[in-house]
Amino acid sequence: MKTRATLIGFTAILMWALLALFTAASGKMPPFQLSAICFLIGSLPGLFVLATRPERIAKLRQPAKVWLTGIFGLFGYHFLYFTALRNAPAVEASLIAYLWPLLIVTGSALLPGETLKWNHVVGTLLGLGGTALIVGRNGFDFDSAYLIGYGAAFLCAFTWAGYSLATRRFEAASTDVVTGFCLATSILSLLCHLMLETTVWPQTGFEWLAVAGLGLLPVGAAFYVWDFGVKNGDIQILGAASYAAPLLSTLVLILSGFAEPSWSIGLACLLVTGGAVLAAKDMIFRRRTVAA
Repeated sequence: MKTRATLIGFTAILMWALLALFTAASGKMPPFQLSAICFLIGSLPGLFVLATRPERIAKLRQPAKVWLTGIFGLFGYHFLYFTALRNAPAVEASLIAYLWPLLIVTGSALLPGETLKWNHVVGTLLGLGGTALIVGRNGFDFDSAYLIGYGAAFLCAFTWAGYSLATRRFEAASTDVVTGFCLATSILSLLCHLMLETTVWPQTGFEWLAVAGLGLLPVGAAFYVWDFGVKNGDIQILGAASYAAPLLSTLVLILSGFAEPSWSIGLACLLVTGGAVLAAKDMIFRRRTVAA
């Protein structure tokens, strides 16, 4: 069950790898408007399940701390990420924001029944090194003028790590509540859009398809399977494996013609893949032993 849940959670990482491609193809819609629409779309599968199986509506009755954690996790992460990108260069902000897998792995030591091992930490650090090669392949230039943006990126990383770790502690809460998290995030994003942005709609059917893809996969289904994975799977392996998302995202962009291949990406492949295998070595060899 734990291995199956871990693999289900990993599909969220695969879907997040499509985030950059779909975002690039979605046109020039401002971020909070895009977030509002995508999270609304992301709530539709959950609403469909609740409509066809109304007995599951009772599972939405959760303590206030579960709702506050979920809404703060989804909306807070995106609000801080957008704030970071508005107030700091995207490369540096992205690298800081991608500290969250490392924070999940190290923070998991505080969870009941979890033991932090050397291979989890080393594997995650290898993943972080691979991510640094990807997002910083043209160099880094940290400047004190962008402290607000850097600070938002740090808070962004802590927000998603904290949400993921807290989700594990709320394992009794049904994944159905993610539907409510998505709806609330959509509403809050809409309010931010109305206050901070000018509305821009997609201009072509292709751009609308990209928006729909965002809402159904990386900003939709991914949050449902991530919730299930961190509650029932190996959160340390999922944390380390999360560094595959920026790598896979870059590879997808290269295959789609939005980016160029380079030696640094090849080295990043080795670091991220090796780090993920190292972090998951106990699960891999345990499965081989059982199979034997």
